[in-house]
Amino acid sequence: MKLMLRVAPGIVRKPLIASVILETGALINIERASIDAVSGEIVLDVSDDKCRQVKDAFERRGVDVVLLEIPVMRNDEECVHCGACIAICPTGTFRFDNWKVVTDPGKCIQCGACVTACPHRALQLVLR
Repeated sequence: MKLMLRVAPGIVRKPLIASVILETGALINIERASIDAVSGEIVLDVSDDKCRQVKDAFERRGVDVVLLEIPVMRNDEECVHCGACIAICPTGTFRFDNWKVVTDPGKCIQCGACVTACPHRALQLVLR
């Protein structure tokens, strides 16, 4: 299960991920991170059985946590199956199946590269 963390000013310099790993014993894979001196946005992959525990631990530390159940959505009416998303995606979220683009949302890290590359604006990042 993927989680998106938004780290606010004031706590961005704290060892949040390390402390959550120690508290929960969860194996956490950092799939994408953009952190500067005042804030940060991080996408994590956590096993389904530890997801709730990890989410709660981050929230107790003041981190805004979003569960990414469907990270990217494709509008089937707009998509022309050109494959631009396949060519640009760094994680292999998209692939052709019988000349149609199919999506594996479990691979998406919400980098947004596909959204930018799509000439028909058929893709949209989803935060839930």
